[in-house]
Amino acid sequence: MAIQRTVLEHLRVDAGERFRLKDHDPSWLPVHLRGVAKADLKAQAAQMLSANQAELAAAQDLLYADDRYSMLIVFQAMDAAGKDGTIKHVMSGVNPQGCHVISFKTPSTEELKHDYLWRCMKCLPARGNIGIFNRSYYEETLGVRVHPDWLAKQMLPPELVTKNIWKERFKDIRSFERYLSRNGTVIRKFFLHVSKKEQKRRFLERLENPEKNWKFSSNDVKERSHWDDYMEAYEQTIRHTATRDAPWYVVPADNKWFTRVVVAAAIVETLGSLGLAYPTVGADERRELAAAKRSLLGTK
Repeated sequence: MAIQRTVLEHLRVDAGERFRLKDHDPSWLPVHLRGVAKADLKAQAAQMLSANQAELAAAQDLLYADDRYSMLIVFQAMDAAGKDGTIKHVMSGVNPQGCHVISFKTPSTEELKHDYLWRCMKCLPARGNIGIFNRSYYEETLGVRVHPDWLAKQMLPPELVTKNIWKERFKDIRSFERYLSRNGTVIRKFFLHVSKKEQKRRFLERLENPEKNWKFSSNDVKERSHWDDYMEAYEQTIRHTATRDAPWYVVPADNKWFTRVVVAAAIVETLGSLGLAYPTVGADERRELAAAKRSLLGTK
């Protein structure tokens, strides 16, 4: 089994004007995978993920050596969609020195005293590195939009909180991502699209399994009551911020194995498209290397 480019193209949104979330099925699978026994699918997916992990490790090494680009990977999803597991499985083979994961929680008092992009700007990856945002500045057009009281805590001047605030934030984010792209940061954004039915099943599993109780929060159920509002917020966000430089992938998340191989394949394909290469060694440097070798051979 392999994730074909046509599959990635089907899930990629880089011109969001006509995007509708209802056109994307959380349990969708490519035609060639439908009807295959679940056990066989999982076994093939494990092999595919292992291969992608090896490719990703090699690509990361090239990214670091090339030292021209950085990569920002953004994950957004409803609770229990599998963000943590996807990050863990997809990135397990990379060098931790060149990759960092930032999970953005409720803003602190200090963060609320700055503009909403500030806390994310501080965590952007350096050249040669991969940065992963588990949630991100997109919470400002998702959770904050669903919960007006969160917006009130940002202490903005009243005249700036208008009916156009979400359109203004979409514009700000597009400009921010365009700026990053023009400075060598490659951006890929993943919305892990889980169904309400599957989320309920995973919540119940966490409640019924003592080893998974720690994953559950009563706030998860409260947020679930806003499901329709969140779906509308996601649709609007993706519609207004999907661009060629910073596309979204709407990844079906009801099958965790498929989520992981899609994300891994998309990252590998992106890094492979950058024309990364190891630095060439000039004549003067080769002479220095030869001299160093002679020096080492002449010692005990």
